[in-house]
Amino acid sequence: MSDIFPKWTNKLPAMVIVGGLLAGGVVTAGVTYYLTPKYARVGYKPVQPVAFSHAIHADQLAIDCRYCHNGVEKSWYSNVPAASTCMNCHNQVLKDDPKLALVRESAATGKPIPWVQIHKTPDFVYFNHSVHVNRGVSCVHCHGPVNKMDEVRHSKSLGMSFCLECHRDPAAKIRPNDQVFNLDWQAPEGFAKKEGAKLVKDWNVHPGESCSVCHR
Repeated sequence: MSDIFPKWTNKLPAMVIVGGLLAGGVVTAGVTYYLTPKYARVGYKPVQPVAFSHAIHADQLAIDCRYCHNGVEKSWYSNVPAASTCMNCHNQVLKDDPKLALVRESAATGKPIPWVQIHKTPDFVYFNHSVHVNRGVSCVHCHGPVNKMDEVRHSKSLGMSFCLECHRDPAAKIRPNDQVFNLDWQAPEGFAKKEGAKLVKDWNVHPGESCSVCHR
């Protein structure tokens, strides 16, 4: 038999076992990393250069999301407001507060405040904010109850399965356009089956599930 098979074949069983263990380790590590909240950034809450409470501004003061994020209805992205927008109020309210020194400096010099981005999708994913908010999809569905947050955190996974859940049944998430920016609005019982389905039909909502819808 030793004349038929080369000597290295004696090590073949051990090589197969080691190779299997390595492959299993790589797969386990990949699943552990890519299919967990850590990779999806769920719970991510960075420290921002200026403390800004959405709970105070959006909830207590009832400032509409669009006052600060004024591009969300007409752009693919939701813009971060310039310091000049902040100063529309803060040139009177807390105008000398040291906590707002960076805001005043930014408004005076034009140098942007280095906000830390919280929500983002990979470069290979296409997402258009205006398409969604103009067809009854509220901010709260993707970003969570931001109006209740003192410090904004990454609330939802924003993964493929998260998006497909809505694309497969838009009536369950859609709401009247006048309630899109009312983050406290709750759909009445049976709304999705009747009114939601009607909105989907009237607005000709066909989100699609093919790869090209989100990967372009």
